[in-house]
Amino acid sequence: MPVNYLADLTSPVRSPRANLHLGAGLAFVAGALNAGGFLAVGQYTSHMTGLVSGAADEIALGRIGLAISALVAVAAFVIGAGSTALMVNYSRRNFPAWTYVPTLLLEAVLLLIFGLIGSQLLPQQIERVSLTTLLLCFVMGLQNALITKISKAEIRTTHVTGLLTDLGLELGRLIYWNQGHKQSEQVRADRRRLRIHASLVLAFFIGGISGALGFKHAGFIATLPLAAALLLLALASLLRGVPEDLAES
Repeated sequence: MPVNYLADLTSPVRSPRANLHLGAGLAFVAGALNAGGFLAVGQYTSHMTGLVSGAADEIALGRIGLAISALVAVAAFVIGAGSTALMVNYSRRNFPAWTYVPTLLLEAVLLLIFGLIGSQLLPQQIERVSLTTLLLCFVMGLQNALITKISKAEIRTTHVTGLLTDLGLELGRLIYWNQGHKQSEQVRADRRRLRIHASLVLAFFIGGISGALGFKHAGFIATLPLAAALLLLALASLLRGVPEDLAES
């Protein structure tokens, strides 16, 4: 793909098209990591709702160690999101043309680590949670916070529950029977949001299939193409240099 197209996807000067294309790409990555990671570690690492609910159940059942395990994984996700906030805000002040590049580079490096030595991290545990699981949770938090910052909270790539809720709301508005109502009172669907949510869910699902098949047949190294794609995305912005509209400001 042209360097300019890839660089536009991570440019601080945003467009709805760039948000959708980047969101779909990152949703694919998230789906691949979530589904493939389940085969590797036996746990969905973007499902924080399930982890928090599981921790509550374990506390109620008196299994405090398992509750702590779930909460440690949740903490890794939160730390990942916090790391994105730190890097984006620092870059925005010091390297405004490449505001989102450091986060993408970090995610690419972590996926390289996961692909190359992930199996060796499985036996290493913190409160019964493998370092591999913590690494994936951190990456999920990192990525979801990144696309949230880029799209001003319009797009998220690891929370399919929220995407499906918004998709259902727009579908409900789309099929609402408006006959007999004034024009000003009619219910209308936001077709742009409908396309965005449908595209993200589809990208996550296709990514999940790809990730599961990759882990099934290739193991941990199946994440290397994902890391390479993120690295290419980050490097494209660096190769293009400072855009004219930012250089003049």
